[in-house]
Parts: sequence; C-alpha cells; structure tokens
Amino acid sequence: MDKKKTVASKRGIRVGILSFGDGRSFLQEPLKEVNARFLQALAQRLQDDGFDVVTGSEVVWQNDIAVREGRRMAAEAVDAVIFNFSVWAWPQYARVAAQFCPQPILMFSNVNPQYPGLVGMLANAGSLDQVGIKFYKTFGDIADDAVLARVRTNLLAIAAANRLRGMTYALIGGRSLGIDTAVADPALWMEKFGIDVDHIDQMELVRRADNELVSKSSRIPAALEYLKKHLRKIHWTPPDAAMRLTEELLRRQLGMYYAARDLCAEFKYDFCGIKGQRELTEHYATADVAEAFLNDPYGPEGEPHEPIVCSTEADMDAALTMQVFKLLAATPVLFADVRHYHADLGVWDLCNSGEHATYFAAKSFDPVENLAKTEFRPEGFYFPAGGAAVYHIAAPGRVTLARLTRSGATNRYRMAIVPGEFVTFGAARDEELACSVQDNWPHAFAKFDCAPEDFINGFHCNHIHGVYGDWVEELIAFCDIKGIDWELLG
Repeated sequence: MDKKKTVASKRGIRVGILSFGDGRSFLQEPLKEVNARFLQALAQRLQDDGFDVVTGSEVVWQNDIAVREGRRMAAEAVDAVIFNFSVWAWPQYARVAAQFCPQPILMFSNVNPQYPGLVGMLANAGSLDQVGIKFYKTFGDIADDAVLARVRTNLLAIAAANRLRGMTYALIGGRSLGIDTAVADPALWMEKFGIDVDHIDQMELVRRADNELVSKSSRIPAALEYLKKHLRKIHWTPPDAAMRLTEELLRRQLGMYYAARDLCAEFKYDFCGIKGQRELTEHYATADVAEAFLNDPYGPEGEPHEPIVCSTEADMDAALTMQVFKLLAATPVLFADVRHYHADLGVWDLCNSGEHATYFAAKSFDPVENLAKTEFRPEGFYFPAGGAAVYHIAAPGRVTLARLTRSGATNRYRMAIVPGEFVTFGAARDEELACSVQDNWPHAFAKFDCAPEDFINGFHCNHIHGVYGDWVEELIAFCDIKGIDWELLG
C-alpha cells in the first residue's frame, strides 16, 4: 500500500471529483449534507493516499452545471476524473460533463443504503455506455483498503494513459542490428498514444560529448571522481589492451550521458533511445554508462534527477513499455535481453550490455548503496570501440515484467505480462552464474510465474522490461484503456 501511495505522491497525479445529484430543485437542500459528507470522505482518503485532489465547486444537478464543472476539470488539467454518486442522480448529467473530462471516467458509489447512490451510478453508467464513453465502476466503502486499492489501480492506469498524450520520444539513431521489433511507425504512436517521435542523428550525441570533454565547465571530472570513490571497482586496462577500459573512453561515455541529458532538457524530450550499435560501439565508445545513468534516479556525480527512460538499440516499443512502467511505478525500469534459462535452477538470466540502471544493484534511491555493488568492467568483443560495461546483479524481490509488441499488417499492439521474482544465490554463486554467460554485463536472475515453454511460446521479443512490485492489475487496466490485447503469462 505504501509503495503505491508513494507513486501518486511522487508523480503529483491530479484527480478531479464531481458529485452528481437529483435534478429536482426542492431536493437540493435536504441532500446537501449527504453529498458533502461522502465527497469529503472520498477526497480525504485519496489525498491521504498521495493524490492531488480537485473537487467540483457544486453538485451537478442541471445541464449547465455539468458543462461548467466538466470544463473546470479540463481547465484544472486533471489526469483522471471520478464521478461520485452518494444519492440518486439523473443520468443525463454524466454524459454532458464527461465530454469535457479526461477519459475513461472512473465512477464511484459509496455504501449508503438509505439513498440510492448505487442505483444512480448504474443508471449513469448505462447513459455513458450509450454514447461510447469509456468508464470503470467501483462500489464500496472508501475507508476499506481493498476498495481504495481498486480505485487506486484504475486511477494510476488512467493517469498513465492520459499522461502519455503529448509526450515526445527522442529517437537517437535508427534501427540497430536489423531488430525490426525495435522500430515503430511514428504515425501509429501519435494515433494510438498521442506521442510524437523526433529523430536525432547519433553524430549530435558525439558532437555534444566532444564539446563537454573540452569545456572549461565540464561536468565530467566531478563525475569521474565520484565514480572512482563509490564504485566497487573500475577494471582499468592498458591503452593497448584488446578490450579497453581507459579514462579517455570512460570520459567519452560520461560525455554522452551529459549530451543526452542536455538534449532532452533543451528540446523537452520525455524519453529516448540510443542506437549504439554499430557506429558508437565500433568507432567511439559504448553508450552503456549513459543509458544506465539516464534510467537511474541520479547522475554519475550522485546528484538526484528524474529518471529519463532510455532504451538501448533505440528500441521504440521497449522505451514505450518502460515509460508506461515509469508512469505507474515511479521507479527506474529494467531493460534486458532474455539471455538464457538455467534449467537446473529454474531461473532466467536477464542480461543486456550494461544498460541496467545501477538502481537495480541494491534496489535503492541512494547512489552510494547501489554503486557499492556495481563495477565498471571492460566491454567484450561485440564492442571493439571499448569502454565500460555497468556490471552488477539485480537485488532480489518480486517483480512485474512486460513487453509491448505489434502484430500483423494493422500493427495491433499486444502486451505480454510476466509476474516473477528476482533471486540471488549468494555473491559467489551469482558471480559464477554471471561469468558462465557474460562476465562483464549486468544480470537479473528471474524466476517467472509461468512454465518455460509457456513463456517461450507467449513472448515475441528479445527485450524484456520491468519494475519491482506487483503491477499486473495496473498493466491490464492500462491495456484495456488503450485497446491493447494482453496476455498474462503465469
């Protein structure tokens, strides 16, 4: 409960509440106290749970009030609206007000058997349904934690769906290594999610990184000293080593981090992806350090910042999946390859080229805790340009993993949802397992709630994403809101 309360509070999710009533004028005064009491209880409960609540200025009991209050919700830029029913309410008012409000609408009826609020909610739901306005319904006592949890789940999903609209994704590079699932049609994104895509050449990342390297006010020296102090180890190599990790290369990688941060700040990009392979990884330096710290809640100098979702290989649907997770959970989001299944242990190895946020090393928002469990190791033969891979083992805990993919000529979206758990076998055994697969990249050892064959048959991508905690119901609600097919594997 506390976890999801924190989400609402950290995100500043703004929720509007409109109360609906009886259209007969002589009933307004007798019902005033009932409507006010239940509205206050609902608003207070949501505020205590971390939501920013905007209540209507009056009970909606005439059409002109419905228009005025609906427009007020729009003007207040709320992320979701609750239509609240404490008494019988004429159904016409809901669909008049709803046309001005962010949708879908969450309808709520209190436990109040002396007055037909439940009757009103059901009648109003039918009214909305007739005109194709999407809604969800909850009935119960808002003081009940289970009822609050249902309301919260829908509010988080509705807010996530609505907050995507108007965002901009920075596509730095293009398709990497022929991975078709990493490329999406920008027109589809605008139509389906309201997201714009801006394409930037990787040369701009290099140009800005080079400028940062020689700038008199460069942020790189402070970051480098911080990392030297707090990382568990940096595995430096000689300049002529076959696979190199030198200060020069690490400085380039830090330069790319600041280049990407500055790009996003200057052009107001909400999330991004970096192609990396092959140009950067063969001729400049890998973007692993930049990608890890963009996804982290702090930079390489330890300063806190809002995580910026960044997908490696410029994987657009990866970034989209991660952005949905970020909006729901308000934490860094994992990006990984489904690398291997240890059949003897029943564990999947989720491993990618250093792109995991260091947050996952200790599951902490404190960089010192995470970096103490993180090493910079030299890149391997895949990336001849060299540089650091961000090595660590993900901290144990329940997780929700997922991936958005597209199918068929219509590019219909589908989400595979995979509940599971990150596990550890102790430091020595974890290291042994990691080195048996890839000794310099980060790993998350995951037990899925589904059989291996069910996962293989139901998951149509090499990349997977996720966060700590149980977010299955929120993902399902999000998919329902956006008209996305979903499959729960487990």
